[in-house]
Amino acid sequence: MKDVSLELKNIWKVTCLDSDGNVKWEEVKKNLITTEGLNHILDTQFHASTQNTAWYIGLKEAGTPAAGDTMASHASWAENTDYSGDRKEWTEGAASSGSMTNASSVDFSISGTATIAGAFLNTASTGTAGTLYGVVDFASARSVISGDTLQVTVTVTAASA
Repeated sequence: MKDVSLELKNIWKVTCLDSDGNVKWEEVKKNLITTEGLNHILDTQFHASTQNTAWYIGLKEAGTPAAGDTMASHASWAENTDYSGDRKEWTEGAASSGSMTNASSVDFSISGTATIAGAFLNTASTGTAGTLYGVVDFASARSVISGDTLQVTVTVTAASA
């Protein structure tokens, strides 16, 4: 009998538009799924824990994410909040062919000058509570200025490996 494993991965596509709608830069990258995120999947599927019905995308500054990170404890990186409003809700579609994504991008209206080095998916719209599912670290940090818009699409996949 052949061993079969499950592979989870998330693909993040982040596009930065200037105030005129021109593409300034684009990043497509896979992310780290935290131990907390993996435990959440196992607990909700096999241990009768309550699922989270809302997930939120946040932006991160420089620093390398680690598997042991949680929203309450991620000493190697900080959240960036130089955008209007709270974290943006990820409105995912139903799974199909082992994949799900948000049908339209989640848009962040940048309200300051900042350096964005990645993003994360969490179950709380603000603060340090909630389950930190995963964190993406861009290939290099990217500059944004007031008036820019970051368009974010997250595709979550599961495959038998």
